[in-house]
Amino acid sequence: MPRSQSRYVCAECGHVASRWLGRCPECQAWNSLTEEAIPHPRSSQVTGRKSPSPSSAPQPVVAIGREAETRVSSGIGEMDRVLGGGIVSGSVVLVGGDPGIGKSTLLTQVGHRVASSSDAGHASVLYITGEESPRQLRLRCERLRAVSDRFLVVGETAIDSIVHHILAVRPLMVVVDSVQTTFDPSLESAPGTVSQVRNAAATLATLARNEGLCVFLVGHVTKEGVLAGPRVLEHMVDTVLYFEGDRHQAYRVLRAVKNRFGPTDELGLFEMRDDGLQEVVNPSAAFLAERSANASGSAVAATMEGTRPLLVEVQALVTRSFLSSPRRVINGLDYNRANMIMAVLEKRLGLRLGEHDVFLNVAGGVRVTEPASDLAVAVAIASSYRDSPVDSETVIIGEVGLGGEVRSVSHGDRRIREAKRLGFRRALVPRSSKVGDTASVVLHRIRNVFEAVEISLRTVEGEAS
Repeated sequence: MPRSQSRYVCAECGHVASRWLGRCPECQAWNSLTEEAIPHPRSSQVTGRKSPSPSSAPQPVVAIGREAETRVSSGIGEMDRVLGGGIVSGSVVLVGGDPGIGKSTLLTQVGHRVASSSDAGHASVLYITGEESPRQLRLRCERLRAVSDRFLVVGETAIDSIVHHILAVRPLMVVVDSVQTTFDPSLESAPGTVSQVRNAAATLATLARNEGLCVFLVGHVTKEGVLAGPRVLEHMVDTVLYFEGDRHQAYRVLRAVKNRFGPTDELGLFEMRDDGLQEVVNPSAAFLAERSANASGSAVAATMEGTRPLLVEVQALVTRSFLSSPRRVINGLDYNRANMIMAVLEKRLGLRLGEHDVFLNVAGGVRVTEPASDLAVAVAIASSYRDSPVDSETVIIGEVGLGGEVRSVSHGDRRIREAKRLGFRRALVPRSSKVGDTASVVLHRIRNVFEAVEISLRTVEGEAS
């Protein structure tokens, strides 16, 4: 019997090579090429016969019906916010995150609430587990108090059997945990390979759109923090959610990086407890709850996550270095942007940071990427360098340019209202910012970083004297 031909496919980007390579020439990943059997061509392609006539026909866009978008509440407000208002029928949602971060816990709670809600009617939820046994899932449901007779569970990994169960039950929502464990016996490759993951996702996406049900796929992530498998997997689904956070901390962040039915810049915050994930309704107060009032190197930044203003504490520690190359340890901020701010402080303010180790951290484990936090980072570094605390009732807003100027940011009024709600009395804002004056919050309009540092540190020194 002749041996079937094989090819090598990169598990990171999907690049196909005729022989094994230690490093993928496309994405430069090491040891990512796996061997797969070349799929046999279809009979119509071999014989040259014409393919059957398609069941669909082109039509003018104006003739296509405008059906109302059907959404079902997940029962968790933070989840609905990230999804854009709820679960859309006929959609496919990919949820990724580090092992043990809480993906299965979140989807178990969502599935239970959808199955138990009156809006779902007689519809049920089907949880397909390939990572653990149904008995283990039952134990987690009891711990989360998520036991319901309409929450159906089956342990299965074969894609044909999964499709059979879905068509037999016809649930409102399906959870596949995880897509890397599903396989098609007709493909000569192991579960988790590129062809298996791609085939499973395509089959479930087609089934979801034809049957009008919502499918949640749990995906693994690589060491670099991206979803395992080819990038085409993200293109095949409607929504991609990342569940982020540190397993040693209580807070978890749910972030959308792709959403065909809503915004991609919304953020949901959860707290991991013994009985599952709980919504954090007031994330700004949670992040600032343990802030020290008189410690140097601490500044409060007002950022925007989608439509939600979020106040976070930026911490800096500047110490004299005894190494030839001073250390730069940055958590929760963009590494290159933080280094740019340090270069601006050294050039424009004369801070000799090249002789110091600099440690930056955003309290609470949240990651901030918005440029509006630049000025708070600069003030926190200067505060630690001079060992002078920043006023605890001051919030700082602004983007820093290479010339040391402070540039305006959007949604200034929303940021100030959030600061006012939490009891802040002063705000440093860019001079060109379109923020209206308010009686309860004193606005200091700043032109450059030098003014921001002098005003923020002078305020505390003046009060102390």
